[in-house]
Amino acid sequence: MNDAKEKYACLMLENQLCFPLYACSKEIIRRYKPLLDRLDLTYTQYITMMALWEHGKMNVRDLGKCLYLDSGTLTPVLKKLESKGFVSRNRSEKDERNLTVSITEEGMALKDRAVEVPAQMACCVDLPSEEASRLYDLLYKVLDHVTEH
Repeated sequence: MNDAKEKYACLMLENQLCFPLYACSKEIIRRYKPLLDRLDLTYTQYITMMALWEHGKMNVRDLGKCLYLDSGTLTPVLKKLESKGFVSRNRSEKDERNLTVSITEEGMALKDRAVEVPAQMACCVDLPSEEASRLYDLLYKVLDHVTEH
């Protein structure tokens, strides 16, 4: 009996790193929802806007890499943001395969309404800054490792 328990211990939720990562991500995104509803954004639209607020204009391929999103996920997000007037999508004149996304004036104006979201979310997480910084570093270490293989 003990051998069987040891054999299957790897299948217990309490022994999985992926489970608390999944549950935590799901719960944090759930906490974002009411804040983002006021901005008429989903979480994926919000992180896309954050990248564009920072860079202003990006090639879709680079935007996907920045957000760890494939084109099948990113394309409908960009179409929706464009229909809301927050971004514009334009093909390169030099190479039509290259699609560039630019933030619009309306998209930039949304930044002023979104500026309070991170502070509101920080209250939900309630980690001392040193622990939050350590968690951030560890999560990016894991992310870098799993995305390079």
